Amino acid sequence: MKLGVFTPLLSQLSLENVLVKLQSLQVSTVELATGNYPGNAHCKLSMLEDAVALKYFRRQLEDNGTSISALSCHGNPLHPDPVQAKQAQEVNRQTILLAEELSVPVVVDFSGCPGDSPDAKAPNWVTCPWPPEYLDVLAWQWDEVVAPYWAKRAEFAAQHGVKIAIEMHPGFVVYSPETMLRLRAIAGPSIGCNYDPSHMFWQGIDPIAAIRILGDAIFHVHAKDTQLYPANLPRTGVLDTKPYTDERNRGWIFRTCGYGHGAAWWKEFVSTLRMLGYDNVLSIEHEDSLLSPEEGLRKAVQFLNEVVIKEEPASAWWV
Repeated sequence: MKLGVFTPLLSQLSLENVLVKLQSLQVSTVELATGNYPGNAHCKLSMLEDAVALKYFRRQLEDNGTSISALSCHGNPLHPDPVQAKQAQEVNRQTILLAEELSVPVVVDFSGCPGDSPDAKAPNWVTCPWPPEYLDVLAWQWDEVVAPYWAKRAEFAAQHGVKIAIEMHPGFVVYSPETMLRLRAIAGPSIGCNYDPSHMFWQGIDPIAAIRILGDAIFHVHAKDTQLYPANLPRTGVLDTKPYTDERNRGWIFRTCGYGHGAAWWKEFVSTLRMLGYDNVLSIEHEDSLLSPEEGLRKAVQFLNEVVIKEEPASAWWV
């Protein structure tokens, strides 16, 4: 297993300077954003139509000994506003094509969330089964919007030799292992997940136990932590809508790895990933509002270097 970095946290730097910085931290794998919510500071989809730019991009990576673990285009391809949906879908489509061109195996995205009907203006995330009309909305979303789009998009990705890793994120229809596996059952094996334990923590899902549920559906992993605040949770609950920067009043916030859970927890996390067949990249994502991106990145790399399993397990003496 090795460390990587999801580079939007360094969006103020050029790609060249990002690679130099990461090289100084002995990190040689990146996850690059191509558009939608994360932006596209370090990976331009326009390279699909610009052979010179694509060649230069490849040479930058090769000269620095850097590989790409995934291209990411987190968006809402199911948005009820057709303009927004079309934009997110097109970024996803082009990202798949660029991943194929660059021999990148995984594209990361959100599942998206429709509205409550064909006439809706905003997404509608259903979180409870009663009153009964909520279940009617949920059934309509999955049957009429989610399944048709993702079955077709999964087929497109498979045709281009790319897997799509859906990040389970509340606010979208896929937010838990159960909803992830529901989508995979509909769309097939080219759909799996980008596993971010931080989103499991605050929902009350044990991230290590969930690895055993997801198994080979885990295509890519984010390294990000969450800290829960028991003093606030009785008031806020986990569905806390206050801004992430209102740290002292929230029930939980995202943290740099090691600031929510210690080394023992993270060692068990990476060991279980490996046990269940994932032995690839831990891509550091920084969303810690109490640490600067520079400090958060440095501390995460230092912490995780003591946690990741970097070598093949030694053969047992009795084998």
